[in-house]
Amino acid sequence: MDLKKVDAINIRYSELADSDCCLSCGKAVQFAGAQPGEVCLDLGSGRGSDVLRMAEQVGDEGFAYGIDLSDGMIRKAEKTAKKLGRKNVEFIHSTLDSLPLKCGSIDLIISNCVLNHVADKAQTWSEIYRVLKTGGRFTVSDIYATEEVPPEYADDPVAVSECWAGAVTRDVYMKLLEDAGFEHINVLEESQPYEKGKISVVSFTVSGFKTGDCCC
Repeated sequence: MDLKKVDAINIRYSELADSDCCLSCGKAVQFAGAQPGEVCLDLGSGRGSDVLRMAEQVGDEGFAYGIDLSDGMIRKAEKTAKKLGRKNVEFIHSTLDSLPLKCGSIDLIISNCVLNHVADKAQTWSEIYRVLKTGGRFTVSDIYATEEVPPEYADDPVAVSECWAGAVTRDVYMKLLEDAGFEHINVLEESQPYEKGKISVVSFTVSGFKTGDCCC
């Protein structure tokens, strides 16, 4: 774990917690289709809007977790949940490469423009696989780079925290999903390339299923 990058992400997003800016690059929650009674998880849950939306969709028999690295975002999300009287939610402060949840406990995982921040992407996708139930699924909006990100950006904590310099190429991204054990991987939407630094990146939404036995 790169502590400088972790600190940069925490500082950046804590400062943005009370702002009006849009922090998402996709519509994962709209594609995900949370069902009544399901247990859901949002990785990089930010202000908690998608967690609260899923909590409403799954109803009182279901539950929605949000995990975020930013102290400010967690405080904002908890405050909003309390204001709305939503009780079937929990917001957890954690990195994403070691999820504090039981094996096989989640039906649906979503994330919006967050996983590109993670230094150890293989470990993070392994954790996503671990906590999903057999038959569980993920829907993730993220970005990939059209070419390898130059070290001057990839090693810059600020550039990584700005949601692009930690990106990998499309081929690498898909191999991460396959190596983690996911099947029926499907790209749901994909943007045209746009420039960041000296490279181009693409926003996309991808889904997949855990069809094998629990890996715990």
